[in-house]
Amino acid sequence: MQSKFFEKRTGGQLEYDGKYLKVRLDDVELVNGHAAKRVVVEHPGGVGVLALTRDDKAVLVRQYRYPVGEELLEIPAGKLERGEIPLDCAKRELSEETGYEAANWTDLGFIYPTPGYSDERLYLFLASGLTPGETHPDTDEFVETVEMPLTELLALVANGEISDAKTVAAAARAALSNM
Repeated sequence: MQSKFFEKRTGGQLEYDGKYLKVRLDDVELVNGHAAKRVVVEHPGGVGVLALTRDDKAVLVRQYRYPVGEELLEIPAGKLERGEIPLDCAKRELSEETGYEAANWTDLGFIYPTPGYSDERLYLFLASGLTPGETHPDTDEFVETVEMPLTELLALVANGEISDAKTVAAAARAALSNM
């Protein structure tokens, strides 16, 4: 069944073909029959992990994000490798960035972080039953692990002090599902 609102690709061209992303400039036909252009960033997808310790502390990472020019407090996250299963990626990223391994994993669904120009799907997970270990971030990744009560994380999300979309979404989904 076709949606009431749709856009049909009628042509276009690949503008950029990089290691992690592709950028297309598509020609589309709008629902009213008019033509338009759409920039589409093809992204392999990613994961985000809201990890909770036994005493209900959220395990976050603080890192500098070059595109926005700020240090952000976020849930551990990372990019999917082509064909990788999201849960496998989540386990890898949690371990790399925080050193933690988790015994329990809950699927929190996925989000489209920037659907206006990208096809990226970001899969969210809740991890618990944590066992500490050593971090082993990528060579170009500099992160600090921060633990805070889940109630404090939710307060920071509610008052806008945390603006990272995946962290906001994972905290909200976990809180609304009563974990």
